[in-house]
Amino acid sequence: MIKAETRVRVRYGETDQMGFVYYGVYAQYYEVGRVEAIRSLGFSYKDMEQRGILMPVINLTINYKKPALYDDEVRIVTTVREMPSVKIQFEYECYNQKNELLNTGSVTLVFIDREKNKPTKAPDWFMEKFNQIFKR
Repeated sequence: MIKAETRVRVRYGETDQMGFVYYGVYAQYYEVGRVEAIRSLGFSYKDMEQRGILMPVINLTINYKKPALYDDEVRIVTTVREMPSVKIQFEYECYNQKNELLNTGSVTLVFIDREKNKPTKAPDWFMEKFNQIFKR
């Protein structure tokens, strides 16, 4: 299992008239968590794209529990529980600074071979990192 944590501070422009984080912003917060989880493996999204792998989102779900507010610090916990194949699923939990659960969600992405513009299995160099972590 891969687990990574990162934090973001809610900016004023991310809130609605009620002062709550606009619901669509959480997809961006999830992306921040996902990018940092990938970085924890020793490479970046940029590295992957330079190696010819794209990872578009094919599914996003969010279950809202409590709103985040302007200037809150949101802790994003990103988890990958299963080995990737052609797809990879990231699970998320967002907490405020009081450690109250704000929402849970998941994002599924598919590996795309940039040259062929077709789904492909996760590349060997990507899977090597996952194998090291999952064997621990």
